[in-house]
Amino acid sequence: MNKWYIEKGDQGDIVLSTRIRFARNLDAYAFPSKLDLAGKKAVNETVRDAVTRDNSGTFGYIEMNSLTRSQAVSLAERHLISPEFTTNRDGRALLLTQDESVSIMLCEEDHIRLQVMKSGLALNEAYDIANSIDNMIDAKLHYAFDERMGYLTQCPTNLGTAMRASVMLHLPALTALGRIPGISATVSKLGLVIRGAYGEGSSSKGSIYQLSNQITLGITEQAAIANLNAITMQIITQERAAQESLLKNPVQIDKIWRAMGILKSARLLSCDEFMELISLVRVGVAQNIFETQMEKVNELIVMMQPATVNASEGRELDPSERDSIRAAKVRETLLREKEDDEL
Repeated sequence: MNKWYIEKGDQGDIVLSTRIRFARNLDAYAFPSKLDLAGKKAVNETVRDAVTRDNSGTFGYIEMNSLTRSQAVSLAERHLISPEFTTNRDGRALLLTQDESVSIMLCEEDHIRLQVMKSGLALNEAYDIANSIDNMIDAKLHYAFDERMGYLTQCPTNLGTAMRASVMLHLPALTALGRIPGISATVSKLGLVIRGAYGEGSSSKGSIYQLSNQITLGITEQAAIANLNAITMQIITQERAAQESLLKNPVQIDKIWRAMGILKSARLLSCDEFMELISLVRVGVAQNIFETQMEKVNELIVMMQPATVNASEGRELDPSERDSIRAAKVRETLLREKEDDEL
């Protein structure tokens, strides 16, 4: 079964993925920060039983303290959990579907962080799935809800819908032209925020950014999604125009070909260098310079992150060893693509 991050969805040349996330708390329990380990375990098992009762075999259940550090951080690198969820793992658990498109963090900041991931731009589709699961849990367990303030959450900034909708965007041309600060200032006036790929405080390695709604109070979920979708389409149009303009310059074309050449021949690749080069190659694929499948590029972006390489090897690697393994796997993938095209 393919993972969501391997697919290429709608507007897939620019949009890597879509996420809908709900923060929820059960009215029968205090917030996680006020619970001891026994209380957190009770919440985790209560939600697990409610979710799996009618979805037998759909969700796996993972107690976070059963994972190694690399296994936990790899989940964050694949955007299945928040980076914060990997730190203190005691009393925390995860419900995860086989294709990793639906994950439910238990006892993070709130009792439940339900998220649905889809490839490409698929806000309404992801919302419908998340909303269906959300309604099922609420019907069985009853959420903490106030008629005036909406869903009650530990952090006041999530009150109201307690929904965060986001899209992951690849914006290399707008980055190269220095337009991201201007876009950031503009979208902030429209109730959105643009950050690095892993949210607040993260960097935008490989020119990958996360665009999400900021406002959850006084706005409906549907209005927030419509606003995000409209702004996303505008940014997509800007990035495509910027790419077309940049690629009129032979120097830019040369950079893209050189990036592919290095990835196909390098024996050592740090994560930072890999992300810089694969970003250029992704433009080449989007612009039909290369015949490489976009799905393969997307898979490499996710699977070549440091902890994910460690987890795939089943041990903690030193940086040079990891860089060697990364380079070998990238070479194998890209050279195999060429062989497949020639058959």
